[in-house]
Amino acid sequence: MLSRRSVEQAKQALEGFISAAHRTVSTFEGRAETARQGAKDLGEKAMSFAEQNIASSFDFAQKLVRARNVEEMLKLQADYIKVQMAALADQAKELGQYSERMAKGGKGKH
Repeated sequence: MLSRRSVEQAKQALEGFISAAHRTVSTFEGRAETARQGAKDLGEKAMSFAEQNIASSFDFAQKLVRARNVEEMLKLQADYIKVQMAALADQAKELGQYSERMAKGGKGKH
């Protein structure tokens, strides 16, 4: 036969379980939001880099059109490639570091 005490203990156990379930769901929601924000920030950073690279390419094209001879064109091209390769390496490094921080649960630098 169930006593009042048994029912009360069962009720308390069930309330404890429900409370723990709510805390778990909240924790997962918080982590999902952090991951979503991190993905959004990473996408924005990548778009910013793409915009910079496109602007750099147009700047190079304008300089190339104004070149007076083949030698100047070749120098412009060599300079552009050198600068662009360095920029791409820096961008890849920054995106990698940001991704690593996000994977470890940290916040990225803006």
